[in-house]
Amino acid sequence: MMKVVIVAILALATTLVSAYDPSPLQDFCVGINYTDSAVFVNGEFCKDPATVIANDFFFSGLNIPGNTSANKLGSSVNLVDISKFPGLNTLGISLARIDFAPYGLNPPHTHPRGTELLVVIEGTLLVGFVTSNPTNKLFTKVLNKGDVFVFPIGLIHFQFNIGETNAVSFSGLSSQNPGLITIASAVFGSYPPINPDVLIKAFQLDKSVVDYLEKQF
Repeated sequence: MMKVVIVAILALATTLVSAYDPSPLQDFCVGINYTDSAVFVNGEFCKDPATVIANDFFFSGLNIPGNTSANKLGSSVNLVDISKFPGLNTLGISLARIDFAPYGLNPPHTHPRGTELLVVIEGTLLVGFVTSNPTNKLFTKVLNKGDVFVFPIGLIHFQFNIGETNAVSFSGLSSQNPGLITIASAVFGSYPPINPDVLIKAFQLDKSVVDYLEKQF
């Protein structure tokens, strides 16, 4: 487990070099809940520095495997962002553990506010990302234990366990709140639903196929 922790820390340190979020104006700004619904800030309000303790900069639990049987995809993502770890506020970074069952998939998705740097801890993953229009070029690679791959901010990417055993990876992301848009669920599972005529024409599908896909989400 110590090797996992060391690799994860190195991944985080690397992403700090090019953090996307605005630079902090103080040593730290531990996030704190603020109940005035009329006031919004880009991030979280700061806890009084005089009351900050070591545990504000501490998180545990990433040694626990995720439940990959809880969904049809066979994957589990434990994202440690500002919502779980207030000490990340203004630091421009977050971390995720991703568990894969055999042939499990982290489906095509984007992080609108963060670049992702992934390191494989166990198993073999097929990963890739697609560039923006008009080229839509696919960059893909098979990763083994200890291999690292970067997914540029905002681009659609995926991770697929092509092995017959479980796989584990850790990702550092260059935002305290990188965001997540899973392509299939966003398009076919939006609320309220996108007009089927839009999807029929955009994907050149029969209405029956669109209806089926919308029911899946």
